Amino acid sequence: MIAAAGGRHPVFGTNPIAATFPRERGAPLVIDLSLSEVARGKVMLAAKEGKPIPSRDGRWTDKAVRPRTRMRRLPVRCLPMGGTKGAMLALVVELLACALTGAAFGFEADTFFVDAGNRPRLGRRFRWSIRTRSPGAVSIPRGSNHSIAEMTSDAGVRLPGARRDALAHKAALAGIEISPALAAQLGALAD
Repeated sequence: MIAAAGGRHPVFGTNPIAATFPRERGAPLVIDLSLSEVARGKVMLAAKEGKPIPSRDGRWTDKAVRPRTRMRRLPVRCLPMGGTKGAMLALVVELLACALTGAAFGFEADTFFVDAGNRPRLGRRFRWSIRTRSPGAVSIPRGSNHSIAEMTSDAGVRLPGARRDALAHKAALAGIEISPALAAQLGALAD
């Protein structure tokens, strides 16, 4: 899905990185990000709804709604977030999650969003080594609260997951609105 820096064809997967940190008060801090400039799910949703997507320079593009050229790929490749640095981070994740596990590299795996194609053989890498009893160490929940308090002292700072949590709370109270295209798709599946 992601082209290498300066490249034109997809080489890497979106290679998400996620981490969760407990807090003394409040919901855990959840950081979940794709290494593409625009998340693949947003591209797919925009294509399904016929809406434009933001391009790297902040302008809107209609590339998400152009016809597919190959069944196994989405119609556009995503740029890496942060240019060359994002592409190299995607390469690091790809090597850790694929080369070390024997999984398919992003360019070898078909999408699992369509029935046609090979099985994606996804790779994941989970490995932590944390020494929790270091002298002078602050607990993770206390450290999370301390960092969050400093971050949110600036107006306009948004915590990772805060918008998602607010939308989930709102949806639990008032329900959700879906597009006519999604309603038709769900209706067809129900039939």
